[in-house]
Amino acid sequence: MYRINEARLLAPDVKLFRIEAPRVARKRQAGQFVILRVHDQGERIPITIADSDPERGDITIVVQGIGKTTKLLNSLEAGDSILDVVGPLGKPSEVEDFGTAVVIGGGVGAAIAYPTAVALKRAGNRVVSILGGRNRELVVLEDEIRAASDEVIVTTDDGSYGQKGLVTDALQELIDDGVKIDYVLAIGPIPMMRAVAETTRPHGIKTVVSLNSIMIDGTGMCGGCRVSIDGKSQFACVDGPEFDAHQVDFDVMRNRNAMYRGQETEALERFLADPESELGRVPGHRCKLEDAEVEG
Repeated sequence: MYRINEARLLAPDVKLFRIEAPRVARKRQAGQFVILRVHDQGERIPITIADSDPERGDITIVVQGIGKTTKLLNSLEAGDSILDVVGPLGKPSEVEDFGTAVVIGGGVGAAIAYPTAVALKRAGNRVVSILGGRNRELVVLEDEIRAASDEVIVTTDDGSYGQKGLVTDALQELIDDGVKIDYVLAIGPIPMMRAVAETTRPHGIKTVVSLNSIMIDGTGMCGGCRVSIDGKSQFACVDGPEFDAHQVDFDVMRNRNAMYRGQETEALERFLADPESELGRVPGHRCKLEDAEVEG
């Protein structure tokens, strides 16, 4: 089992965890991920490693509660345990001194982009980070990314913080202002990554996206994370998760991600109707109802 050493909210339904996983912490590189299983009857979900501390022996992940398992995970606190943490998986980010690198994180995608921003800065790049969210509350890890960047631009859909607009608006402004951009990394919702790819395509700017598609075994054997890259099938878990954005078939990815939406909705509804039954399966977790009985 893997103990949770820290759990804190960054934004509504977005939570940061530090988890004891010393072997993963020693080996992980920017861009890699782990596959978690909260309990022995739970599904396996991929989560990018946002940071690690080999000396402490822990890894940091950021989880947005959207489906049943991510909401279950976000119900846990420091002292609870997770049954399985497998990794590091996937190919590390391509890191070299490109020149000027623009790192774009949409919402919780900022947590995925953060370790690569750090690595790009260490490699000698001038790093410009663009962070986006629907509103101010959903702009996460801003302080951490500022520390790893030469410039940070924040955008919000509603204009409640930073510039009003989309991350692609800020990217287009940089291009229009004549900034020589040598590399772009974009991580976030599929429509956002697609829009970034179309913004950079006419200018021939090297652009990479991280594809967080459905993964099950993390070895490429199940085929659940199949993506179409330049007309050829590849697997996000072993061939990625990062790919050339201009070669990704985003329509195929969108359709594949929607395949199990009905089952995911049903599972979430069952969990929300009775969360304690699911929490009771978590190793070492003490149910609030049990605490109430002891106090009574």
